[in-house]
Amino acid sequence: MSSSLDDLRQLLADRSARRGKFTLSSGRESTLYIDARLTTMSPEGLVLIGQLGLESLEQHGWDVEAIGGLTLGADPVAFAVAYTSAKTPHPIRAFTVRKEAKTYGAGRLVEGPVASGDRVAIVEDVITTGASALRAVSAVKDIGGTVVGVLAVVDREEGGREALEKAGLQVIALTTASQIIGRMA
Repeated sequence: MSSSLDDLRQLLADRSARRGKFTLSSGRESTLYIDARLTTMSPEGLVLIGQLGLESLEQHGWDVEAIGGLTLGADPVAFAVAYTSAKTPHPIRAFTVRKEAKTYGAGRLVEGPVASGDRVAIVEDVITTGASALRAVSAVKDIGGTVVGVLAVVDREEGGREALEKAGLQVIALTTASQIIGRMA
C-alpha cells in the first residue's frame, strides 16, 4: 500500500495543491489550496483512491454497505471505492448527498442505493472544518442510516478531524496537507 499512497500524495502535490491567496469553502483564508477534484476525477486518481480507500475501510474494520458524502467533492471518491469493491465478497454501494433537497420528484436529499439500517462511511475529498461531512452525516442519519465514520482523501490539519471526532465520529485520512506540501515542486 505504501507505494500506492506515495503515488497518491505525488498526484495531489502535482495536480491539486497550489500556493497563493485563497478563500476556502469554509470562508477561511489560506495560502494553500488543495483542489482534490483535479486528482480524484483523473483516471490514475480514481484507481488509487478506490484501492486505498477500500483497503483503509477493511484495515479499520469498517464493515459498511454504502459510502458517500456531500456532492461534489465526495462523489468521485465514493464511486471509486464502490467500483473497486464490486469484485469483492462485500460490494459497497455509492450514494451522494445533495446540498439541498430536490424540489421535484421524490424531493430527496440523499440519492442512490442507501437505505434505513445501512452502515455507512461518509466521504470527504478534503477535510478543513468538518462541516461538509457533518451535513452529510445528518442527512444519512435522517434516513435511518448508521454512520460508522468519515473517510477523507486529505486532512488539511486545520481542526476538521478534531471537530468530527468531537462529534463522536472516527476519521480515516489517506493523507494530510503536510505530507502533500513536502512533495510540491
